[in-house]
Amino acid sequence: MINKESPVPIYYQLKEYMKHKIETKAWQEGDSLPSERVVAEENNISRMTVRQAVTELVNEGVLIREQGKGTYVAEKKIEQKLQSLTSFTEEMKARGQVPGSQLLSFQKENADGATAVRLNMEEGEEVYHIRRIRTGNEQPVAYERTHVKEQFVPYLTEEDVREKSLYTFLEKEARLVISHAEQKIEATLASKDHISYLGLEDGAPILRMLRTTYLTSGDPVEFTESFYRADYYTFQITLPR
Repeated sequence: MINKESPVPIYYQLKEYMKHKIETKAWQEGDSLPSERVVAEENNISRMTVRQAVTELVNEGVLIREQGKGTYVAEKKIEQKLQSLTSFTEEMKARGQVPGSQLLSFQKENADGATAVRLNMEEGEEVYHIRRIRTGNEQPVAYERTHVKEQFVPYLTEEDVREKSLYTFLEKEARLVISHAEQKIEATLASKDHISYLGLEDGAPILRMLRTTYLTSGDPVEFTESFYRADYYTFQITLPR
């Protein structure tokens, strides 16, 4: 496994060996890894070398390290393709996962300046503000804050957003025709809310997504700020030349 005569760094050899064990299903999702001491002794290498290999795999989302519990193989990441506009519910179902949602709050409020700009409305006009934790197979995947223009769905209720996909409601119930969305994704660090809602460690990497959805009339109907677990979620796009 480890060739100390090779010009390839030892930590990198160990890292690739661990990835091979996972890819060939020798190590399954959720399996605990041997301790750093055991791996170091078995391969006659330093624990610091083992720690470097493991840390890189944790940063890549291949492994998960939890204080007091050890290190184990992460579940395969949920992959969202960015070629078309889909709802969270549609994404989960397409990947064979059971979508879920925990409603944290639902209220009607006056749009502040930033929300008014994003939704092309006057400051102070009414919007629905929805906060939810989104889950896949009952595991928390994302925390999101959504603002929806009240003028397009004045009859939207808490029950609607608790039990239905918002896009399904807009298209099937409100009879609105969605045209497209503008989306921006960036990397950031978990805040106190993310740590609490998504079960993350302080300072864990997280993916922040900003999306504004438009109707065929050109009017923006909703703006969502989502925070996805970087160890569970990845985005994929095909770039034609």
